[in-house]
Amino acid sequence: MKSKRRRFISASAAGLALLAVDRLHASPDRAQAALRAITRGAAPEEKRVELDIPPLVENGNLVVLNVRVQSPMTVTDFVKTIYIVAEGNPLPNVITAHFTPRAGKAALSTRVRLSESQRVWAIAETNKGTFYSGQASTIVTLAACTEER
Repeated sequence: MKSKRRRFISASAAGLALLAVDRLHASPDRAQAALRAITRGAAPEEKRVELDIPPLVENGNLVVLNVRVQSPMTVTDFVKTIYIVAEGNPLPNVITAHFTPRAGKAALSTRVRLSESQRVWAIAETNKGTFYSGQASTIVTLAACTEER
């Protein structure tokens, strides 16, 4: 017969494992929570941000993503951060990029992993605390972020 301490340790380990597995599931609610956290509850204006992502992607392990934000990039008016949020990924905050006026333009070109067909947002935060957004949807035929080890 197992001791009480061993049963407690086994039950605790099982509970922690279930919590860890639950955190790996993507959901639109988690993406919305991430967007609210980024904007601190403010509603971003849907303008000035151009998000370019292919509408159909064969392999989610390598998705090209381009973001451009219309901004003068002067000392008094510039984009200080661009956030990328993907609603279908287990961790929706995909990228955070910081800019200064010396960047000259607010643009980002990168590759990301997408776990499934989903909506992707680009949120731009200015030095004045204003948020702008753009979004695009893509269909992923071969999912990423799902490899078993």
